[in-house]
Amino acid sequence: MKKIFVFIVLVSVLASCKKSFITIKPDSTASVDDVYKTDKDFKDAVVAMYATLRNQYQDFWIYGDLRADDSWHALGNDAFLVSVNTFSMSSSAATMISSWRNYYAMINRANMILSKIDPLTTAVIPNKDQYVAEAKFMRAFAYFDMVRIWGDVPLITKPISIAEGYKAKREKVATIYSQLIIPDMLAAESKLPAKYGGADVGRPTKGAATSMLGRIYLTIKDFPNAETKLQQVTTMGYALLPNYNDLWNYTKDEHHSEYIFDVEYQDGGLGLGSRFSNAFLPKSAGSAADAFYGVKGGAGEMNTPTVEYFNAFDPNDKRRDVTVAKGYYDNNGVFQGFLQIATFTKKYLAATPALNDSKVNWKVIRYGDVLLMYAEALNENGKTAQAIPYVNQIRQRAGLPDLSTALSKDDARTAIYNERRFELGMEGVRWFDLIRTGRALTVMTPYGMKAYHAVWPIPLIEIQIINDPSVLPQNEGYD
Repeated sequence: MKKIFVFIVLVSVLASCKKSFITIKPDSTASVDDVYKTDKDFKDAVVAMYATLRNQYQDFWIYGDLRADDSWHALGNDAFLVSVNTFSMSSSAATMISSWRNYYAMINRANMILSKIDPLTTAVIPNKDQYVAEAKFMRAFAYFDMVRIWGDVPLITKPISIAEGYKAKREKVATIYSQLIIPDMLAAESKLPAKYGGADVGRPTKGAATSMLGRIYLTIKDFPNAETKLQQVTTMGYALLPNYNDLWNYTKDEHHSEYIFDVEYQDGGLGLGSRFSNAFLPKSAGSAADAFYGVKGGAGEMNTPTVEYFNAFDPNDKRRDVTVAKGYYDNNGVFQGFLQIATFTKKYLAATPALNDSKVNWKVIRYGDVLLMYAEALNENGKTAQAIPYVNQIRQRAGLPDLSTALSKDDARTAIYNERRFELGMEGVRWFDLIRTGRALTVMTPYGMKAYHAVWPIPLIEIQIINDPSVLPQNEGYD
């Protein structure tokens, strides 16, 4: 998949050098139909859809981590990031505007693919079923994120005109789940391949769709269906890596036995890298840490795990040092701590050739997450004794003692929530876990949260463009 991104960029660069470039059709005569004719055309269109996802997930940690209790903007030099910590964000913030537009760009590209490919046969487009499945996976994926961030949003299922866009009203979350997210992801699950080879590794698979369905059903509290889907994933050949730290060792392949679906990035100077290595490394660590980790271009210190989070870990937990570290041992074996801040996460540190050009992927969903979701679904369905062994698989890898299978349902629920906090820390999961389990207000009130903060404000510029509160009203509390 990463190689495909590189290829598309190279083709674009080479094409711009041809003499024939000056004879390009004027905009007035160009037609979108010109680029939706062959199998390769649709393959390229699908890759463009992923490119938008790649842009959006550069900032997903803001929504999933920084918004919650285990992370903060320690440096304090970015007003927007500080406002996220303090629940005082403005609806005019550029990050929220770009996120809204990224998701709708992805949805629009998916809609275009689906509309253009529908009348064509597999004789013309041999991989039609795969492209349809990928487009539906990505459309469902985008809407799942959007309803969790903003709540009700306009539901757009086909290419629309500008005039139609002005009339696209916000749809209820429940309707978006029932009419698009679940049907699209089920359709994707039925047609996506079990795995890919070569340059296609990184595209969503059947296992990715089934895992996402498990997460979707868990989010809407449909625990029977969540149990069914997550149980299916346990039969698909995935397995925990024996060593938790290997999940974050970027000298090794990120597509291992625990990998299910990542947002893919590629270093190499083509603008396809991620910014996580730079953004999360402490600026106050100085050049020594930059050099030690091979992170060029400087550090951002944007997403810092809290001291309270560090203290919440069992001291024997093998996950603690990589999730929320207090320093590192240099090449001479000397411990290097940081003066200005106390902690940082090592989960996204890889040698980075230039600023914001890291090869580090964003792990959307991995098998460790699936096991804990499956345990949660089992427990909510009254099968606590069956649930605990799946939690214990996670705890055994972390070097912690097993939980008792005799736990009550309530105690097991608390234990599973806690295990998710430590297993999935700094992976964009915490805020959404707090929201879906109804714990957000209890946990986050000391940080400034009020009930209406369960969703984010609709970007002000989008409200102003539509200029009709009957079509696109602002979320309550943000007016």
